[in-house]
Amino acid sequence: MTKAPPPWQSTPLHAQHLLLRARMGDVDGWKLPLAYGSQIEEHHAVRKDAGMFDLSHLCVADLLGPDARMLLGGLLANDVGKLKTPGKALYSCMLDTSAGVIDDLVVYYLGPQHYRAVLNACTAVGDLAWIRARIHEARAEVTVAPRRPDCVAAGAEPLAVISVQGPRAREKVIRAIPAARHAETLKPFNSVLVRDEEAGELMVATTGKTGEDGFELMVPARLAGRIWDQLHAAGIVAAGHDAWDTLRLEAGVHRHGHDMDVHTSPLDAGLGWSVDLDSGRDFVGRAAVRARGQTQQFVGLALEGSGAVPPAHSTVTSEAGAMIGRVTSATYSPTLGFAIALARVAPGVGIGAHVEVEVYRNRIAAKVVRTPFVRGAS
Repeated sequence: MTKAPPPWQSTPLHAQHLLLRARMGDVDGWKLPLAYGSQIEEHHAVRKDAGMFDLSHLCVADLLGPDARMLLGGLLANDVGKLKTPGKALYSCMLDTSAGVIDDLVVYYLGPQHYRAVLNACTAVGDLAWIRARIHEARAEVTVAPRRPDCVAAGAEPLAVISVQGPRAREKVIRAIPAARHAETLKPFNSVLVRDEEAGELMVATTGKTGEDGFELMVPARLAGRIWDQLHAAGIVAAGHDAWDTLRLEAGVHRHGHDMDVHTSPLDAGLGWSVDLDSGRDFVGRAAVRARGQTQQFVGLALEGSGAVPPAHSTVTSEAGAMIGRVTSATYSPTLGFAIALARVAPGVGIGAHVEVEVYRNRIAAKVVRTPFVRGAS
């Protein structure tokens, strides 16, 4: 007898997606909109104007207590000590003892005893267990308070996450939510807590993975539907996860479970820039990062010809036919008009090199290029 698949979880914005007749699908175990109409039109709306995504499947988690900075200093490969001004944000990998990437996340410094991490949906449950185990080991005075509705900590307000991206994103968000004007001049990777008369406290952050300017809004889950409707009324296009994926690929942004995972070192995934090996600070996985070194390089591929998109794990070969790597994720680029891919290949394969990619038993010519493939307004 075939085992039934586990039920999808829904976000606080599920009703809004149904009203907009979204085509729903499974994204990391969550029932999310893949597209509301044309994925291509949604993609172009973000590149040219403003679009919004429901990212409430991500797990917002607050770390509270006098040992929060110390704990994160030992958990994250990047140096949380760089965060000295409230509102500043940092991208980092969280590694296991073998230097595998448990998760890649963004952490915000909200105060001396208050940090906020945004965990990927597919890794959140394991992340929380890992963090709590490290707290127990260190006997640290830290409390972890998840804010995602399905696992919210007792006494905490559940949060939804709405990402608004595009060259007109700031303008239109402020039109819809006047309190967000306090974030109007924020530089990338910053945030501010604002108070809306009706919604209460909102967090407005200048983070996102589309390569465009914009805001990520962390809002009370009970009011998420109303805020979504206000944003839509301000002329912000609802965009689905399919458009989010093509946008992040054009921006050369990694996705956990595709471009890296617990079997991948951050150096091989092209994330060495986010690993602090110079300060002398110890963190989980540091010794293994040094011991493993870098055995692959992370590159972009521009495919030529038919526009066929290679599946993940497709082989990459040199012009001479030698296997030199594999594709990690790929898509058809609506902005560029041809297929693009991210790949891990052997060291020494230079930018501009000509290679071939296996696409359903066919060999498609490709060129090694720098990422991002498309530079947005951010």
